[in-house]
Amino acid sequence: MSTEGEAAGTARESRRSGPLVAATRWLENLGETAFAYLLLTPVFVLLGTIALYPLLRTFELSLYTGILGNSEQEFVGLQHYVDLFSGDANPKLPGSVTFLPDVTTSGNFPFVHVEGWARSTLVVTILFAAISVFFETIIGFGQALVLDKDFRGRRWVRAAIIIPWAIPLVIQGMIFYLMFHPSTGFLTQYLSSFGIVAPTNTLNDPTSAFLIVTVADIWKTTAFMALLILAGLQSIDRSLYDVAKVSGATRWQQFKLITFPLVLPALGIAVLFRTIDAMRVYGLIDSVSSCTTVPSLSCMVVETFYSNRGLASAVAFVTAGIIGVVVIGVIYQQYKEGGI
Repeated sequence: MSTEGEAAGTARESRRSGPLVAATRWLENLGETAFAYLLLTPVFVLLGTIALYPLLRTFELSLYTGILGNSEQEFVGLQHYVDLFSGDANPKLPGSVTFLPDVTTSGNFPFVHVEGWARSTLVVTILFAAISVFFETIIGFGQALVLDKDFRGRRWVRAAIIIPWAIPLVIQGMIFYLMFHPSTGFLTQYLSSFGIVAPTNTLNDPTSAFLIVTVADIWKTTAFMALLILAGLQSIDRSLYDVAKVSGATRWQQFKLITFPLVLPALGIAVLFRTIDAMRVYGLIDSVSSCTTVPSLSCMVVETFYSNRGLASAVAFVTAGIIGVVVIGVIYQQYKEGGI
C-alpha cells in the first residue's frame, strides 16, 4: 500500500514539474491585460500577415521594371522612386500624367501655374481630398445637428439624405457628365456666365473638370459623414444638456462645451475614413471626365500599369504610405485626446 502511495506521489510530482505545469503556472501569473493580449496574438498575426504581405509584395514589384505579360524583369532598385520625386525626370515617365508638378514645361511656380499643378497626380489628389473632406465635414455636421433634433418627418429626411450615397458610382458620374456635356448640359452656360466653369469643352478643361468632380464627390458622400457624426451625437448623454440649461448656458455654450468635445472622436473617425477614400479616388474621375484631365494617384497607377508595372507599383506604394501617415496621425491625435 505504501509502495502504491509513493508511486502515485512520484507521478504527481513528475506532472507538477513537467512543461505543461510550468506553462500553466506562467499563464496563471500573467496579468489580466497581458493575458488578453496573449489571446489576441493569433488574430494580430493573421491580420498583420494579410495586411502586410500585399504591401511588401507591391514594394518588391516596384524594384523591378517590366511590362504586363512579359516575364522578363530588370532589377532597377529605387530608380522608380527617384523618378517620381525628381522634377526633371517626371516628363519622361510613361503615362499621360506626372507625379509632381511639371516645372520644366510650365515655366512658373507650379502651385500657381494652373497647368502645372493640374497635371500633377500628387497635388491633384491632395487638393481633391482636402477640399472634398473639408466641405463634406462641414455640411455633414450641419445635417447631423438637424437630424439629431426631434421634429415631424425626421425619418423621411434621414432617408432622403441617404439617396445620393446609395446611387452607384458610375450612375452618379453619368449624371454629372450629362449635366456638363456640350450637347446635353444645362448648367454649363449658366455657370460659365459667372466664370465658374469653362464655357466650352468643360469636361476637358482641367480646372472645370476638377471642380465638377469635387462637387460630385461632396454631393454623394456628405450623407456618409452625416450618418457617422449623427451616431456620435446620439451617444451623448441628454442629461448633460438639462444640467446646462438649468445652469443658464446658451445654445452656443452647450455646443462648445458639450456637443463638440463629445462628438470629436466620432468626427475624427469619419474624417479618417473619408480622407482614405478620397486619396484613392478613381472611378468618379473616370466616369465624369478622364484621368488625363483630372489625374489622381490611382489614375497614375492605372495609366502606367500596362506600360511599366514597376512604376505603377511604386506609385501604389507611395499612395499607401501617404494614407498610412494620415491614419497614424489621426490615431495618435485620438490617443492624445483619450479617445483610444
